[in-house]
Amino acid sequence: MKRASAARGGLAAVAALVVLTVSGCRGDEADALPVASPSGQASAPASPTPTPTPSAQDSGPRTLVDASRAGGLDKLQGDAALKDVPVDPGEMRQGMTLVTGNYGDPGGQGAPVLFEGVDHVPEDTSKRREHLFRGMLEYIQWDPELGQPQAEPVEPGPLGGSVECLLASLSEDGNVICGWADQGTAAVALFENSTLQEAGKLFVAMRGDLER
Repeated sequence: MKRASAARGGLAAVAALVVLTVSGCRGDEADALPVASPSGQASAPASPTPTPTPSAQDSGPRTLVDASRAGGLDKLQGDAALKDVPVDPGEMRQGMTLVTGNYGDPGGQGAPVLFEGVDHVPEDTSKRREHLFRGMLEYIQWDPELGQPQAEPVEPGPLGGSVECLLASLSEDGNVICGWADQGTAAVALFENSTLQEAGKLFVAMRGDLER
């Protein structure tokens, strides 16, 4: 009887050792192998999250260029060229650039688009745009008694920032002034005999050639 008990005890000990050994092997395998998904396929290691592409607004200060063509319009020369700076651009500091010009059809069809802008603006560019807006309203001799034209936002396009246009007319078309402001630049343009929609679209197209 004692021998039988001893034999059973020995078998129990061997069985326990086998269980521990198998469990230990399974634990090592679990650490070494990928965890299976519920479908039975091993899940792949997580891919690193791609770094987001910087937006146009975050790409840093830009500069203005004296483009010979903007938005499909040519910078007019000769008698049609802009002879002076029609709008006070605000305080000009070292490193800033002032760009002005008349853009239109070289054949003289339609009123030219008057453009004026500055870059490397040290202060809030939206305030500089407001200054240019006021100057352009004075240039077209807008009567303040008619009220202050309200600027409406325009889709800025790939360059980002803020683009606005205002209608300085008592009808649905007439003088439209558009302006942009972003990180470092501010500019305005006058579109005669236009609408908010038409002027806004052309202004954004011109900006693509005038800003770098």
